[in-house]
Amino acid sequence: MARSPQEEYLSPEIVNRGVEGSGPYAGSPSFSIRVHRGLPDFVSSVNLKYVKLGYGYLINHGFYFTWLPILLLVFGSQVGKLTWDVFHLEYYNLVNTLVFIGFLSLFLYVCLDLAPRATYLVDFACYLPPNDLKITRDEYLELAKKSGQFNEKALEFQQRVLKTSGIGDETYLPRVVFRPGYTKDLTVGREEAATSMFGAVDELIATTGIRPKDIRILIVNCGVLNTTPSLSAMVINRYKLRHTIQSYNLGGMGCAAGITTVDLAYDLLKAYPGSYALLVSTEVVSFTWYGGNELDMLLPNCFFRMGAAAVLLSNNRLERWRSKYQLKHVVRTHKGMDDRSYRSIQLKEDTGGKQGLSVSKDVVEVGGHALKANITTLGPLVLPVSEQFHFFKSLVWKKSSSSKPYIPDYKLAFEHVCILATSRKALDEMQKNLDLTDEYMEASRKTLERFGNTSSSSIWYELAYLEAKSKIKKGDRVWQLALGSGFKCNSAVWKAIRTVKHHNRNPWKQN
Repeated sequence: MARSPQEEYLSPEIVNRGVEGSGPYAGSPSFSIRVHRGLPDFVSSVNLKYVKLGYGYLINHGFYFTWLPILLLVFGSQVGKLTWDVFHLEYYNLVNTLVFIGFLSLFLYVCLDLAPRATYLVDFACYLPPNDLKITRDEYLELAKKSGQFNEKALEFQQRVLKTSGIGDETYLPRVVFRPGYTKDLTVGREEAATSMFGAVDELIATTGIRPKDIRILIVNCGVLNTTPSLSAMVINRYKLRHTIQSYNLGGMGCAAGITTVDLAYDLLKAYPGSYALLVSTEVVSFTWYGGNELDMLLPNCFFRMGAAAVLLSNNRLERWRSKYQLKHVVRTHKGMDDRSYRSIQLKEDTGGKQGLSVSKDVVEVGGHALKANITTLGPLVLPVSEQFHFFKSLVWKKSSSSKPYIPDYKLAFEHVCILATSRKALDEMQKNLDLTDEYMEASRKTLERFGNTSSSSIWYELAYLEAKSKIKKGDRVWQLALGSGFKCNSAVWKAIRTVKHHNRNPWKQN
């Protein structure tokens, strides 16, 4: 029997189809790309990046660069006059001593102010929906059949997908989507968003004791639901945040938006040193739901589930003592200039006018290209020097164009990896091409099974799993990796400041 394009997308033959090229993953199913051809562009872009950073740093701190030499000259002249006799009472000069102490204090203040501030992850919380929203795979299919929204072919397709999805029988869905004749409703969407977001933020406030008026920056991201007033305004109204809050609402950025919010918060904290940033990541399943019969638009129904995460960041130096992690690197890669990548995941209407997310059969391949670009940029920042040397040596002195270059071992750079929990097959491909062990993939697979794909908040459920299992030790490095529509691939690297002990508010401890 001939297969439809959507069924071919799910078949091992399509998933495992190789791509010609060379690079650290040459010959692998999806992630092969010619790395050596992009190296000059990569090097030049990195150089340009740091030139821009240096120029901005010079402009922003022009006052200090102007007055620091003068202060050093004055301070040096005072130091030259100092002798042991100055400290004897008979030679004691109150004015000279006060001047000296004043210049010394000013010098120390300037040095501390110029020193870059670290960004800390104080704590985070993940929303745990109530048990009455739990849904098994069999119950999903039964309710989908009773809803009357799908024909027989669409029901059979969803059954096959769920069987191999890696999703378990304890995920959460708003049951309203199975209502016969269900259409997207703003009231329902706002209620789901409020329940998920407020549930996560309430947990975070209870855990950290942070006062809402102390929050200076708020960033909320949700892919599909964008209301007026915005979701960020809903949070401000609920918690009565300060009227000078720096508020941002990100939409349409897909599953990778969770790391995008971290990157934006990092930049904003530099403009507001010593402050707090609240990040909220969620997706509203009742607005991603598709009630039609086009197979490429049914995939999100099978994978997306309810969830939200709230994260508290700060660059206040005094927060280091109670924070869990320090942000080390954020690398964002966008492949939107390529038409196939741009169209791989789209919100659109089917022939009957029903709206839903369309997932192209090319998504695995374009995801591989985005991943390759991201880890090629991330590698020099995190890999040991020996790994970088072997990698570049294999590119320069390889024996032939068909010889396989050295594959960097990313396990040497990280103790833990949190890869977006999309589907079992996607995680299998990630594991194979990054050469990761089952232990490294455990958090992603367990999250997919227990909570499903909660979109941009998935990587936080995975980090919560590692904490619940007491796997995070002081000094451990955690790599969060997320892919999303556009097409984009984002990485965030955290370093554990202390050994993290689990607490009862962890969603994995409240089952």
